[in-house]
Amino acid sequence: DHRCYVRAMSSRPADLTGRVALVTGVSRPGQIAPATVRRLLDAGAAVVATGWPPHDAEMPWGAGPVDLPIPVRRDDFEDPSAPAAVVDAVVAQYGRLDIVVATHARSSHSSLAAVDVDELDRCWRVNVRSVVLLAQRLAEVHEPAPAERPPSGRMLWFTSGQHIEPMDDEIAYAVSKGALHQMTASIDHALARSRVVANCINPGPVDTGYADATTREAIATMFPDRRWGSPDDVANLVEFLVSDAGAWIRGQVLDTEGGFDRFAHHAPITRD
Repeated sequence: DHRCYVRAMSSRPADLTGRVALVTGVSRPGQIAPATVRRLLDAGAAVVATGWPPHDAEMPWGAGPVDLPIPVRRDDFEDPSAPAAVVDAVVAQYGRLDIVVATHARSSHSSLAAVDVDELDRCWRVNVRSVVLLAQRLAEVHEPAPAERPPSGRMLWFTSGQHIEPMDDEIAYAVSKGALHQMTASIDHALARSRVVANCINPGPVDTGYADATTREAIATMFPDRRWGSPDDVANLVEFLVSDAGAWIRGQVLDTEGGFDRFAHHAPITRD
C-alpha cells in the first residue's frame, strides 16, 4: 500500500547526504521530474538534471522554463550514445553516481491503423533502449556500499496503465511502456550484482498540465479524493524508494494510483 510508504517516509525523513542522483525528463514545469529534483535536493543529495525541450515543443502542451536551483542539461535519448555520456558527465562532476530516476518518455498518439515504423522505433529508442543503456552504464560506474550496509544504488523508471486498461490510441507509447513494465525484474536482478536496487512506478494520472479542463474534471471524479495525483505524490514514493528505508523493495512494478477507478464512468461515483 503506497500510503504505508508515505507514512514511513514522513516519520523517518530520507537522508541522502553524500549521494549523487541523475534525474531525466526535466524539460517543462509542473512535471514529476522537477518535483523529484527538488525532493532529492532537500534530502541532501547532489543532483544532475537533464531534459529534452524539443520533444515537449512538439506536443500540444509545449515546452517551458523549469524553475530549479540547479542547471538543466539537454540530452537527446534517441542518440544511443546519450545515456552513457550523461552518466559519465555526472561521474566526472561528482566522482560517483548512486541514483538514477528516469522519468523521460516520448509521448505518441497513433492508433494501430495509423502508427508507422518510424514512430515505433522512436518510442523504442527513447522510452526503452535509453533506460536499458542507463542501467548498463550505472552498473559499470556505481561504487557499491560496503556489504554490512544497505545498498546505496537505486534506479527507477516509469510505466503507465497499459497493463490495466487498453491504450489503443497510443500504440507505440503503450508498447514501449509495456516493455518497461516487463523488464523490471530482469534489470533489477542484473543490477543487484552492483548493489543497485531497481523498481518501476505506475503513478496513474498525474496532473502535469497535459489535460484540458473538461478532461481534468472528468478524470478527477474517478479518484476517491476527487483530485488527480500530483507530482509531489509521486515524489513521496521516489524519496522513500531511493532511501535506505526503501532498500527491501526491489524488482517491483508499483501501481501507486491513489485509488484511481478508470472504469468509474461505467458506474458513476456519488459523493457521501
